[in-house]
Amino acid sequence: MPDSPTRLLILGGTTEATALARQLAGDGAFATTLSLAGRTSAPMASPVPTRTGGFGGADGLARYLAEERIDRLIDATHPFAARISANAAIAARQARVPLLAIRRPPWVAGEGDRWTEVADMAGAVAALGPEPRTVFLTIGRQEVAAFAVAPQHSYVVRTIEPVGDALPVPHLRTIAARGPFDAEAEAALMREAGIAVVVSKNAGGAATRGKLLAARRLRLPVVMVRRPDKPDVDSVSDAAGALAWLRKSRC
Repeated sequence: MPDSPTRLLILGGTTEATALARQLAGDGAFATTLSLAGRTSAPMASPVPTRTGGFGGADGLARYLAEERIDRLIDATHPFAARISANAAIAARQARVPLLAIRRPPWVAGEGDRWTEVADMAGAVAALGPEPRTVFLTIGRQEVAAFAVAPQHSYVVRTIEPVGDALPVPHLRTIAARGPFDAEAEAALMREAGIAVVVSKNAGGAATRGKLLAARRLRLPVVMVRRPDKPDVDSVSDAAGALAWLRKSRC
């Protein structure tokens, strides 16, 4: 086993990244840095050193890996962060740094679910149809602008960061909140707001699954946006798997 600590970079922004950072905090076998894209102004506190902001594409990330003498790279970004995952795969090859991705399992429709699966946000807008409906958008702030082409709907938008003027429609209600959200509270919100349809990304995980359980209970349709393709790299489903990989790699 090496005497010096393994220099580790975690590309974060997810509950899995936070969980892994917590497990590694204070572990002298690893010198861990958590990298955040900076899209959230008040990210959750991290127990390990954190850097914020982009790297300048795959080449910039490869330079960072080389300059900082990174030994291992963990891609624990959001399932829809396709660009950074692609950059991570390229950079890891260029810098010859072993890469592992944490890929949480997607949600799967079950009995009682009324899902319409679509490929992207344009498909989600089309799936709402022409007739006015009250729509619960739970897709984050970055992509709400896609729904501006359908101003006939009333939108309830829940995000961590303020929506601002990203969705210029006549009927808009915004909710600033960070998960986890339980099914009971989600059902109460949907009833109070008169929600007719839920739009969601298939992010997977437990933190925001409550909306799907609530929609099932209320027999509401869900427009589910499929995940983008990601690079074919070694992967595990959770932080525990990543920790096991890291410890094995030091042997």
